[in-house]
Amino acid sequence: MQFQETVWEHYHHQGRSMPWRDEPTMYHVLVSEIMLQQTQVERVRTKYAQFMERFPDFDALAQASLAEVLVAWQGLGYNRRAKFLHEAAKLIASLGEPNTQIELQKLPGIGANTAAAIMNYVYEQPTPFVETNIRTVYFHHFFPNGEVVSDKQVLDLVAQTMDSDHPREWFWALMDYGSWLKKQAGARLVQSKHYKKQSPLAGSVRQLRGELLRFLMPGARSVDELRARYGSDERFERALSGLRDDGLVAITGTLVHLTK
Repeated sequence: MQFQETVWEHYHHQGRSMPWRDEPTMYHVLVSEIMLQQTQVERVRTKYAQFMERFPDFDALAQASLAEVLVAWQGLGYNRRAKFLHEAAKLIASLGEPNTQIELQKLPGIGANTAAAIMNYVYEQPTPFVETNIRTVYFHHFFPNGEVVSDKQVLDLVAQTMDSDHPREWFWALMDYGSWLKKQAGARLVQSKHYKKQSPLAGSVRQLRGELLRFLMPGARSVDELRARYGSDERFERALSGLRDDGLVAITGTLVHLTK
């Protein structure tokens, strides 16, 4: 099929080298997939190498404290992902590696698309999924007139056109081709029915959440100390309650601390 030939040709000539592709074990792929959610590849490359040096396997990550994981995660943003990864590592270290899409989706922070990606990359089980680069490829080839498209439409096409004999390399190839297309003609994100423009970090509650976590990393702080430092910021109550609701911090008596 011409479409497959185009994707493979690009991959064979311009495929990217990624450290997590060198050893596509469950651990390496899971860490990279969670890191890559909403984070650019180049930023992940550096943090991934540092993270692997600090936590080389599931056991090492599971035995670490959340504070240690959050320190290693700094610079990637969306700290809740670090907590999900930490919890997933503890489950896998205890129960073993899940090897079906349904089992993978039971892990914290793992949705259908991330689980499907793992099925392709780790187990080489052809499993269609959709993410930003893949959308770009299919918008470019199958919806060139700019019409608004649902992920269900894209997913159906992914299933029809994928190379089921080589799923691991095929989805690497799709990702690399999509990344290249975005640089040439833009991601065309507005074609996605599910597109929502991300709000800027500066001045957001998310920004203050990150500041609060960094302030708590060395150890517990009193509620009064936090209020004295951040209480005049109208985002403070929402940031603190959000961190507590997400299980990133806990309040014990008068002390606020990272969860264990």
